[in-house]
Amino acid sequence: MDEDDILQSAQFIQRLAERLSSGPLPGVEAQCTMSSAERRWTPDAAELPTLRKSAVLALLHPSPVGLAVLYTLRPSRLAHHGGQVSFPGGGMEEGDSSLAHTALRETGEELGMTTADVRVLGPLTTLFIESSRNLVHPFVGWIPALPPLNPDAREVAEVLSVTLQTLWNPATVATCVREANGQFRTFPSFYIPPYHIWGATAMMTSELLAIAVQVLRADCV
Repeated sequence: MDEDDILQSAQFIQRLAERLSSGPLPGVEAQCTMSSAERRWTPDAAELPTLRKSAVLALLHPSPVGLAVLYTLRPSRLAHHGGQVSFPGGGMEEGDSSLAHTALRETGEELGMTTADVRVLGPLTTLFIESSRNLVHPFVGWIPALPPLNPDAREVAEVLSVTLQTLWNPATVATCVREANGQFRTFPSFYIPPYHIWGATAMMTSELLAIAVQVLRADCV
């Protein structure tokens, strides 16, 4: 079985779920490879009660060219993170039973899809986002067949499906210049022409890739 077949196998998905739940996660060690040097990683204790809880979903799915993950391009008009590539997700609401439920609900709403067949494999490491005052809780999901999508145009300008093999390719890693907190800074990014995946989404992607590599190497032994 070659690498592409392993990545899309039921065994790999099960091993990935087991790894996500067994801990410890790579965390900052993996995230920092795609972060700016100026990043503030931890909020002050006094800030914690004021931070918004949100959740996002890195949704894995099979594709003709390999195991892929879904991203959304946010409309440029949005006040927070407009024009950025992100994982579907949003703020926790009163009716949400858990942060994983938040990630599924937001994914369904943004992409216009049913999430009944989505299996939540486990969490990635929580990230503090200073600019939007958020504690983001990322989750990894798997769906055996991607259903038709009807994205909400208010929140999604475009849907991107990117294979793990593409993200692993060293040629995909680049840099971009973006405005953050009123200053222009250089950020590491994954360049998926014509878009750069940068910031928190790139950091979460980096951790997902690090875990997937661990599982793949174990399966190839």
